[in-house]
Amino acid sequence: MKRISRKPTGGFNLVPHHIIETTEEYAQATMCTLSPSGRKDVLIEYNLSLGRTVSLMLLQRRQNHVDRRDFQICKEHEIDNTGVVCLWPSEEVLTYFCISNGNMFRNKRVLELGSGYGLAGLSIAACTDAAEVVISDGNPQVVEYIRKNISANVGSFEDTKVTSLLLRWGEDEVWHLGHSFDFILAADCTFFKEFHADLAHTLKTLLALCKASQAIFFSPRRGTTLDLFLQAITSLGLHVKITENYNSHVWDLHKKFMEQDNCSCAWPNYDEEHCYPLLITISS
Repeated sequence: MKRISRKPTGGFNLVPHHIIETTEEYAQATMCTLSPSGRKDVLIEYNLSLGRTVSLMLLQRRQNHVDRRDFQICKEHEIDNTGVVCLWPSEEVLTYFCISNGNMFRNKRVLELGSGYGLAGLSIAACTDAAEVVISDGNPQVVEYIRKNISANVGSFEDTKVTSLLLRWGEDEVWHLGHSFDFILAADCTFFKEFHADLAHTLKTLLALCKASQAIFFSPRRGTTLDLFLQAITSLGLHVKITENYNSHVWDLHKKFMEQDNCSCAWPNYDEEHCYPLLITISS
């Protein structure tokens, strides 16, 4: 299988988090209906600070754990397993961007594509007044993690409706969602070139449901992969805007990582092409 992405050696550390491992913390975690299954999973608490601290509990794979079943599922469903590998830096940036601009989601319907463990979607549900958040992925194993994470944090969502969805790009399932979405979000979903056409088709279908809809993607260039995806969506008549400096704090961190010696940097081997996510805004 050639669907292997470059795993990050660092991160922007925009969302404080820690592994829950003390007896007291585990006792609290069980109240959230989550429990690690053997040694492959771990509970991580994320703290989202916006004047008030909101905590989310996410069940994720333990770092560097590989399960043979992952590859069986990928082969069976013709998908990749990046959603269970780790929480990618682009998802962290997407999360930070969304909660820093929470007013834009007030009373809006939001769909996250290829969400992995769902941190961005869950954060929008917990920190903004969104009307609805649908957190989707094409990997059924990942969707099960999302389902558990929604259940664990349901008390943080107030009036926001939050659901998980198995959504394989290129299929017509989006027509069965019953309504359009104001925002379609994705982080680092353009790496695999063989998925570009299907993702572009799904995106065009979603944006066609409402002319006011907007897609917000975060993705590094990663060689030619981002440019090829942008070619795919512009060929369908969609409009694209790329923003390099979209948040002063993220930009300052990026410049710091670029300037520091890799030996002493908090993010070893950081390079702009593979590590810094650009903001891509897409509309019909």
